[in-house]
Amino acid sequence: MAGASGVAAVDRALSILDAFSDNDRKLTLAELAKRTGLYKSTVIRLAKSLEKSRYLMRSDDGTYRLGSKVLSLGALYQKHFGTADIVPQTLREIVDELQEGASFYVRDEAQRLCLHRIESPRAVRDWIHVGDRLPLTVGAAGHVILAFSGLNGERYDQIRKSMYAASFGERDPETAAVACPVLGAEQKFIGALSVSGPRYRIEAMGVQSILPVLFRHARNLCRVFGGDPRGEGVPRPGERRARRPLVVLSRRTMLYFS
Repeated sequence: MAGASGVAAVDRALSILDAFSDNDRKLTLAELAKRTGLYKSTVIRLAKSLEKSRYLMRSDDGTYRLGSKVLSLGALYQKHFGTADIVPQTLREIVDELQEGASFYVRDEAQRLCLHRIESPRAVRDWIHVGDRLPLTVGAAGHVILAFSGLNGERYDQIRKSMYAASFGERDPETAAVACPVLGAEQKFIGALSVSGPRYRIEAMGVQSILPVLFRHARNLCRVFGGDPRGEGVPRPGERRARRPLVVLSRRTMLYFS
């Protein structure tokens, strides 16, 4: 019973941390109790323990906010995932070239997690933050993750063949994105490299203008992570107009095998 009680206490404490969303700088005791389904007395007791470990902070007005320990764990997660020293610089280069936001997503159970993000320098842009968890079933990066997680179906078969996915207005009617896979050692899928922004700008730029940039950086990351950038299943940038295939392939498909 003691063990079960201990596990229940941990679950309840974690539910307090999970109660915070992207839009919450702080929450009142009543809000925490409502979102967790716990009694206020239970929230107070658990919050004191979380405060001692710096997972939670209590303000002078009695409200609660996430503590610095949460940020430390997030930084450790990025570091141990093996991308923190590599991917952000790649995203900066993509943003410099395309002037749109660039992100790196990994799978987090039934969602995709934005592990790294560099914002567009433009005033009008889509808003995505490091740590955001988004659906897998909408958005270019989500489709790439599902495809390279082995999901079957015509759409995912095509993504594995073409090595990219594009979405227009799926997650938000005013935004669009293009994403491709990043492969590592033994050509194993690591995550999805994505460019996103206002839909009208992505449409004006065109998917075929974005793909060579994404592919080039995906291949560079593949090399850094121990993969073979010349191996099967790695996107390859190239000039489509220089290709004259002997078999009937779409011009778009030839871009990946140049």
